[in-house]
Amino acid sequence: MSRQHIVKSVFWLTAAEIIFNISGYIVHSAVGRILGPADYGRYGLVVTLTTMVIVLVGNGIPTAMSKYLSEFFETRPDMVGIIKRQSLVLQAIIISGLTLIFFALAPLISRALGDPSLTPLFRISSLIIPAFAAASFYFYYFTGIHRFNIQAILKTVRSIAKVIFIIGLAYFFKTEGAIAGYIAAPFLVFIIALGIDKLSFRKNIRIRDNSPKISYYSQLLNYAWPLTLFMLFYEIMISIDLYMVKALLHNDYLTGIYNGALTVGRIPYYLFYALAIVLLPTISKTTSRNNSKETKKAVSQSLRSMLILLPPVIILMSVFSAPIIKLFYGYSYSDAAFPMSILAVGVGFLTVFYIMSFAVNGAGKVKVPMFTALFGAALNIFLNYFLIKNYALAGAAIATSLSSLAVMVVMLFFIKKYFKVLVSFKTLLKVMLAAFTIYLISSFFLKTENLIFIIWALIILAIYFIILYILREIKKEDVQLLKKLIFKK
Repeated sequence: MSRQHIVKSVFWLTAAEIIFNISGYIVHSAVGRILGPADYGRYGLVVTLTTMVIVLVGNGIPTAMSKYLSEFFETRPDMVGIIKRQSLVLQAIIISGLTLIFFALAPLISRALGDPSLTPLFRISSLIIPAFAAASFYFYYFTGIHRFNIQAILKTVRSIAKVIFIIGLAYFFKTEGAIAGYIAAPFLVFIIALGIDKLSFRKNIRIRDNSPKISYYSQLLNYAWPLTLFMLFYEIMISIDLYMVKALLHNDYLTGIYNGALTVGRIPYYLFYALAIVLLPTISKTTSRNNSKETKKAVSQSLRSMLILLPPVIILMSVFSAPIIKLFYGYSYSDAAFPMSILAVGVGFLTVFYIMSFAVNGAGKVKVPMFTALFGAALNIFLNYFLIKNYALAGAAIATSLSSLAVMVVMLFFIKKYFKVLVSFKTLLKVMLAAFTIYLISSFFLKTENLIFIIWALIILAIYFIILYILREIKKEDVQLLKKLIFKK
């Protein structure tokens, strides 16, 4: 995959991801206002836990499928159908069992959280698991065959569906309705994706009847189980603070406040999520062909992109945390601003860790991210236990940020070891200078809690890129490539 193709795929997937997350924040803002902090906290617990279960367990097989499809879809198109069918069988077995287990364990989960009244909500949310898994299966299928444009379309459709279903049902049926909306939106996407697959791509990807009867069950499972554990430990690491706030503080209001801080604080992670989606099949393809030069190039470009783009987003979110929280949730969530300003920094570290983990996963080193995420989850639990007791919500944010910094450092070590890629010291100095400059401007001269912060943020962002352009870190070819991607018909 050429540099232009990678950047183009990331650009349009990122655009779809931005739309998706804008819709998500519209949903959270509306639902938070409709339900109020206490019920919003309950809603957040239920949806976050259910989504965590499906993401950590349900995405293992589809991700493994994506890896192997990316290796064969050009050279052996007859293998696409074989790998897809076998992945579907494994996915159906896992998801069916998972849904039944989650439904049965709903009372135990509710009691563990100290609130038995959550049981019916968890039972409703169990249907999120098969709906989410069905949509995700096709999402990773299109990833494996590099149809990133279809992914962008499906992501946009899901964005619209989320707003309509979740807000509409929340308005009429409150918490139960909001949870039901999380079932309806991905199910609609699955129906559309199935139609696209049947009407279009099966014509373009031939499945020969005389194809050899090759079994990929063992390869899929061997790749999927450490990847599934990685997702489990990673999801624990990024979500355990919310549950420990609930368990240790026993306060629905504070849980809702922290859920607001956590939701908004994850914006940097969501903005770069598309990079992980493109990076895994790209690295899988280049490593399967022993093309170390292209592998190193893809990882290096990804690191450079994050190094340049993450700092201004984190700084602006941290400095303008109060008006951002009020924009999304209103004045009743003002207490979320301080923990969110801390979380924004930690999420920046976490974003680098997550994306580089997918580079290592793409190279087949799946146990490295798994053990690193396990270390991060254990560290975060330990730090949360002590810091929440002493510093409440700020303690939870600090614990997550410190854990994220630790796992990022570990993963960068392995990136250097496996890909011989390291951040350029010259680039790092230029970015630090530009970032420090906009931090001074935004924190000392632009204190505001009004919507005017959006204009200031855009101006500061422009200043940041102008500084890097003057320092020749952002080059003319970078600007020309961006223009070509945006304006090319």
